[in-house]
Amino acid sequence: MVPLRLPLRWLVVLLAAATLHAEPAQSKPGIRKIEDITVYKDVRFYSSFPSIVRRPDGELLLAFRRAPDRRRFGSPEATHSDPNSFLMLVRSKDSGKTWSKEPELIYAHPFGGSQDPCMVQLSDNSILCTSYAWALQETPQPPPPPGKRRSWVTGSKFATLGGYILRSVDGGKSWQPPIVAPHGKNDDRLDVFGNPKPAFQRGAMCEGTDGRLYWAVQTHADSDKPSARTQSYLMISDDKGSTWKESCAIAVDPKAGFNETSLYETPKGDLVAFMRTENLNDHLCIARSTDRGKSFQKWQDMGFQGHPSYALRLPDKRVLLVYGYRHAPYGIRARVLNAECTDAATAPEVILRDDGGSRDIGYPWATLISKKRALVVYYLHKEESDARSIESTVVEIQ
Repeated sequence: MVPLRLPLRWLVVLLAAATLHAEPAQSKPGIRKIEDITVYKDVRFYSSFPSIVRRPDGELLLAFRRAPDRRRFGSPEATHSDPNSFLMLVRSKDSGKTWSKEPELIYAHPFGGSQDPCMVQLSDNSILCTSYAWALQETPQPPPPPGKRRSWVTGSKFATLGGYILRSVDGGKSWQPPIVAPHGKNDDRLDVFGNPKPAFQRGAMCEGTDGRLYWAVQTHADSDKPSARTQSYLMISDDKGSTWKESCAIAVDPKAGFNETSLYETPKGDLVAFMRTENLNDHLCIARSTDRGKSFQKWQDMGFQGHPSYALRLPDKRVLLVYGYRHAPYGIRARVLNAECTDAATAPEVILRDDGGSRDIGYPWATLISKKRALVVYYLHKEESDARSIESTVVEIQ
């Protein structure tokens, strides 16, 4: 058979045509779901808002907020505010396959219910846990008079007590007395005692390679105005969290609110803030600092819906971003980003759970359990009448 010989110009044309009609290269999802494991469930309690750290010996510590399920006492619904919500902890010594059955008490606030324990393990292996609390008032409170500051949520029985930080130096066996967080200068709210409200935030703080701690806090200027939006500001500690100073705004916009922010440091040294939003169709947003938290660039819409998120560095320096999804089908989703977190909008989305019973799910956190696997933890229920429980998903890193 005589080989077909084509003029060079025709080979160029055919090659260009083949390239034009070729399927675009598809990015790999980066993870594969392995299995779901229940961490903690008790039908008497509303269990939610977990965070997790892995100790040097491999033991996993998971903190969560637990309160009575008030529906058992005649309440028409489960709520996030409760005077008996405490910070609890369970442990696993087998990479999350099994967990301690009886939770340990981390902290019970003397004046109200605590929320959202957010743990970070520092380079010296101590653990910090941030939280905030609400105090129960006898009657719902009206809007404040014009120009007056307030401590309460309008129409609610709960008034803020602000944030605090707990420290453990023995692997969560004991916790030192609370460190009262400083008041954010851009926040005009008061605590229930009429004092400037201590700073707070639900989200991961970050220990930088420079040894400093970075913490995104939620502020609320002009809180007496209906149009006021939540804002995200940066706090920095030079002494492992004992004292803090406010640095700069992370995201402020009169048309959008920013809250429940997790911070992440990239290999290049950028500080990246992953933010939940208000008034942006539930889109997650991102903001970046390239000068060690002295300033942040203009916030960017990541282009997809999600709720509080958490960023975990993988062994190859890529980033596992996990987030709740509070739209039908309710559940937990994830993306694997590049090392510098510049491809959030285009990274493939992976559905980890789509069997949630309502919007009241999510708040995921994650940790590595081996070089090839990570554990994602969150709270979930499958039917609205179900007790909220702490659940997890094992994923394989690809």
